[in-house]
Amino acid sequence: MLAMLPAAFAVEQGEANITPQTTMKELRENPSIKGSGYYTYCREMLPIESLYWQNKTLAQYAKPELVEDCAQAMNLVIENYNNGVQVTWQIYTPEEIEANPSLGGAQLFYYPASTPGGKYALVVPGNGNGVTSEMEEGGSAAYQLHEMGYTVFVLRYRSFLAASDNAPLQDLGRAVQLITENADKFQVQSENYALVCFSAGGQLGGLFANREIGYGNYPVPKPGVLLLSYPFVDFTYGKLAYHVLIDPGTREWRYYMTSLAEAVTDDYPPVYFWYGKDDQVLALMGFEKQGPALEQALETHEVPHKVTVYNHAPHSIGTGRGTDAEGWVKDAVAFWEEQVG
Repeated sequence: MLAMLPAAFAVEQGEANITPQTTMKELRENPSIKGSGYYTYCREMLPIESLYWQNKTLAQYAKPELVEDCAQAMNLVIENYNNGVQVTWQIYTPEEIEANPSLGGAQLFYYPASTPGGKYALVVPGNGNGVTSEMEEGGSAAYQLHEMGYTVFVLRYRSFLAASDNAPLQDLGRAVQLITENADKFQVQSENYALVCFSAGGQLGGLFANREIGYGNYPVPKPGVLLLSYPFVDFTYGKLAYHVLIDPGTREWRYYMTSLAEAVTDDYPPVYFWYGKDDQVLALMGFEKQGPALEQALETHEVPHKVTVYNHAPHSIGTGRGTDAEGWVKDAVAFWEEQVG
């Protein structure tokens, strides 16, 4: 049985008054944000970086395309916490964390739907610069999906030097297992869930959707759909660097070695994905090995899919306000509903 550890509730509750002009220090010292346990350090790897950001506003911290949804996501966290919702859930048991402390950083952040009993979405953010984006990409997508009536979970998974031994893929599997085994507690259906993935999180979600590599090893239901934003399909030139940095000396398979296009099979779940022509990050990784390669694989295996290529949609823009990709969440949800009903 997986552990579900209650977050420590603060004595004082904070107000849901987060705006783009709220400083990061004010946001993090809000009693309800602190009590909820929601991870907000999406740009900092070192303590000195936190000192730099503490007096910066959320508008300075988050990308312009994300700041409004990000602020609303944090207000929703505060409201949930104040209403007695356990926001933060540990994926691993206390015994597992004691044996390997890095497992303590793998967490789920819970946004329950207003009406229980429906499908859920699990958001898997990207991990640019070695830090996962639970507040920006994760929170922003969670807010929009919640407003559309869905229960949403945001995954914080191990990244950078903690990502050895396929740790991120294992974290995703254990997260879905936790939700599946406790679907009644979370008041969700265990079937037909959506994996909503960004950037490098897209490669993780795509591999997990392969029965042999991913979901069949836990075991949990196959994802209902994959909803992917500017996914890394192939790490290309980064494979050697990943191997040297996080898995030196091993000859065993690691998740970053496999192209997502190679993981597509005849029984793969339906896929919705998008990216921008001006995505310089994907360009550096070799455009033809990214979206076009995935589209070709989906066509070859006759997997239901929809792909949109925008003229203006840079990398890491999440919900994409103010770009050609604005509104993609509604389009993706329509695809989800068409595929699973």
